[in-house]
Amino acid sequence: MKKVYIYTDGSCKSNPGPGGWCAILVYGKVEKVISGGERETTNNRMELTAIIEALKALKEPCDVILTSDSKYALDALINGWAESWRAKGWRKADKSPALNPDLWEELLSLTVRHKIEYVWVKGHAGHEYNERCDKTAQNEAQKYAEQ
Repeated sequence: MKKVYIYTDGSCKSNPGPGGWCAILVYGKVEKVISGGERETTNNRMELTAIIEALKALKEPCDVILTSDSKYALDALINGWAESWRAKGWRKADKSPALNPDLWEELLSLTVRHKIEYVWVKGHAGHEYNERCDKTAQNEAQKYAEQ
C-alpha cells in the first residue's frame, strides 16, 4: 500500500458560524492541498469534514498517517467512541445524542478502507503542516463570513 501523510484542520469564525477546513495530503514529494467551507457550521464539523475529504481524495486503499489537532475527532476514532455511538443509534454512553452523526457515519465508512495511524498535535504550536492547514481553513471561513 502507498504511504500517505494527511494533515487536517478546521476553523470557525464563531461557533456556530462561517467555517473552513483544509487537508494537505503528502505522498513522496507530491503535496495536494484541498479546502472548502460552509456558511453556517461548527468547528467540530469542519474538523471532521477535513478528514472526510482527505480520505475521499485517496483513489485506493493506503497506509495513512493522519495528523490533526482535533481531540474531538481523534479521540472518538482512536478510542472507538464513534463506533460505539453508531452501535447505540448515535447515542453516547450517557444516552444523550451524539453530535454530527451524518459526518461520523461517512467518516467511519471511509476509515475501514485504509490502514490509519492517528497522530495528535497541539494546535498553534509551530507544526508546519498544522499551521498551513489552520491558515487555509481560516481563509476559507473568511470567504463565507464575507458573503
